[in-house]
Amino acid sequence: MEFLANIPALLALVLGLVFLVGGGELLVRGAAALALKANIAPLIVGLTVVSMGTSAPELFASVEAALEDHPGLAVGNVLGSNVANLALILGLTALIRPVTVDRMALRLDIPLMLFASLLFVAVASDLQMTRTEGLGALMLMGLFIASLFRRAKQQYKPDDAEVAGTAGWASKSVLALLGAILAGTGGLYFGSEAFVDGASRIALHMGVSDHVIGLTVVAFGTSVPELVASGLAAWRGQSDLAVGNVVGSNLFNLLLVLGTTATIAPLPMGPEVLSWDIGWVLGTAAALIPLALLGGLQTPRLGRWQGGLFVLAYLVYIGTTWTGL
Repeated sequence: MEFLANIPALLALVLGLVFLVGGGELLVRGAAALALKANIAPLIVGLTVVSMGTSAPELFASVEAALEDHPGLAVGNVLGSNVANLALILGLTALIRPVTVDRMALRLDIPLMLFASLLFVAVASDLQMTRTEGLGALMLMGLFIASLFRRAKQQYKPDDAEVAGTAGWASKSVLALLGAILAGTGGLYFGSEAFVDGASRIALHMGVSDHVIGLTVVAFGTSVPELVASGLAAWRGQSDLAVGNVVGSNLFNLLLVLGTTATIAPLPMGPEVLSWDIGWVLGTAAALIPLALLGGLQTPRLGRWQGGLFVLAYLVYIGTTWTGL
């Protein structure tokens, strides 16, 4: 979006935030109402429709980086975003309002996310991701989506919070709800582009290096859609949508984004991917299950103290990464 360069940096930053909030509102309301209308659990919608929409910035950024021969940026974008999704975004979401974690997510979806992270370790053991491995990741993504649609056929009874949260929207047509989801996704994409552009120019004006900008502003900027969507979902009491969005986005990043990128151009990696980055990806993913169970064995959830712990971990991650530069 070259025209963003003609907009003052502060205005681009504010404009980006406006589109992010508006897009997130449309995406969450439309997806939640569609789930209720189709009698599909919000967790499934969060793992598919919402995750696809909020993962769009990572996909576009990584593919563009691969095409411009910057494979390190493509891989770093995905791994950094996955750490931010769990430690920062889910942590902040729990601070806004304690998040109930669906037992199906604990038994299946979160372990799948951890499995995908371990699979990436195996793929990256030779410090590259080939086109064949990229195609394999895309096939696994297809199998995951197919399993979700099979689960979607299971009937469930929506609770009062879900009905209240979608009041007025569930009466809209399926076409109107799909239009709202599409418009919300577009708002998140444009908003993240404007936000990253404005923040990057402000940081450059302050004398911050390009590498630090890429590590912090760009990585955070591509994760802002997940933050907005999950935060709004939690605020409206739609915890399943919030958790499904984060877990689904991480799966999409590892399988769809890296798979698509590696299929376009093989991805060589630096040794820091195995020695540093993947440890944080695995650590945050593995911590999610015990932290949720500590919130309650009968009703697993992430309370404010677990959310605060996740946010603190993210701050440590950023701080220690900076000092290692």
